[in-house]
Amino acid sequence: QVQLVESGGGVVQPGGSLRLSCTASESILSFDEMAWYRRTPGKERELVADISRGGSPGYWAPVKGRFIISRDVAKNTMYLQMNSLKPEDTGVYYCKAQTTDSWETEYDYWGQGIQVTVSS
Repeated sequence: QVQLVESGGGVVQPGGSLRLSCTASESILSFDEMAWYRRTPGKERELVADISRGGSPGYWAPVKGRFIISRDVAKNTMYLQMNSLKPEDTGVYYCKAQTTDSWETEYDYWGQGIQVTVSS
């Protein structure tokens, strides 16, 4: 069973930065892709950024230019560098990893979530 553990959340003032980490229990190259999602009050969980096995990143429009997704394969860890944070970035951030078996069945694994609060 894949385990994902997030860290790095907290409280930051508007305009500040935070870096989230997601460490996997196995090689992150075993995943088709990894992603960061967030849940804000009253909304469904939204995709923030993703990164393919090959390392190609993708970003949700509201965070493009402010957030950077990256990974360290040797540490089995994915990161989300969040800059120029806004109050609307407040929420619970989740790490997700996706794999596909030989029958093309997709499996999603989720971290427990970590709170990010942007407030003055």
